[in-house]
Parts: sequence; C-alpha cells; structure tokens
Amino acid sequence: MPKSKFKLTFKDEALDDLMAQADHRTLGIWARDCAERMMPYFEQTHPDDPRPRQALITLQSWIDTGEFSMKVIRKASLDSHAAARDVGTDNPARSAARAAGQAVATAHVRTHAVGPALYALQAIHRASGDEEADEAITNERAWQFQRLVDLIAQEGA
Repeated sequence: MPKSKFKLTFKDEALDDLMAQADHRTLGIWARDCAERMMPYFEQTHPDDPRPRQALITLQSWIDTGEFSMKVIRKASLDSHAAARDVGTDNPARSAARAAGQAVATAHVRTHAVGPALYALQAIHRASGDEEADEAITNERAWQFQRLVDLIAQEGA
C-alpha cells in the first residue's frame, strides 16, 4: 500500500497546550532539537552549503544569551529557506533546511517553534518507504512531544 500523503498542517491540541506551558527559550531549544535531528538529511547531500547549520548556530546564540538582532535572525532564516529552494525537488534535505529556517525564527516569535517539528515530520515522511512512513512519523511525533515535556520539566528544576 502506498504511504499516505503528508499534510504539513494539522491540529494537535495536546502539543498546542504543551507549547503554551513552555517559556520562549525552552521553545527555542525544542525547535533547535527538532531541526537538528533532521540535519543529516541536508548535510549528507549538501555538505558544502552551511546555511541551515548557520541558522541553528544563530538560534543557539540567542538561546545562550537571550539577545539577538532582528536583522541577523531574519537573514539566517531566509538563507536557510533559500538553501531549501536550491535543493530543488521535494525531498528530506529540503524539509531539513526548512526546519532550520523555522527554528531560528523562534528567537523572534515563539509560535515559530512548531515549524521545525512539522518540517521534521515532513522530512521523515519523505525519507521513509511506503510501508514504514506512518510508523516513522508516529515515532517522531512521540519523540517531539516527550522532548518538550522533558524540557518543560527542566525549566522548574
């Protein structure tokens, strides 16, 4: 049976509720972690293109300091999305670059944090064969949810 078509937008009320509990920095860490897991898809096929990795480095700087320049954040995000366009066809590398571009945007707007999670699911879907796609997406969603639960628990520790 062919795998189902992946929809980038879907409503997950449990995740929305969990995200509402997290502080902005925690969402940045979570966004980084979701995107980071997908980076091998991009870096293995485009090792000479540093733009998505630079987006995650820029995000990490904000996580570490709490300070950012909108100009720097915007450039890092747009550069990563340009890398995604340069990939061309829809494939896991393209989704990984988009995840990084959305992740860095979390420094500016906390609600961007869901973007890397969704693009990670898209990358997993695109990388999976027909038989394992649904299970792979379910496993990644479970990891994403549990990772955010763990990060929120660390906020209060």
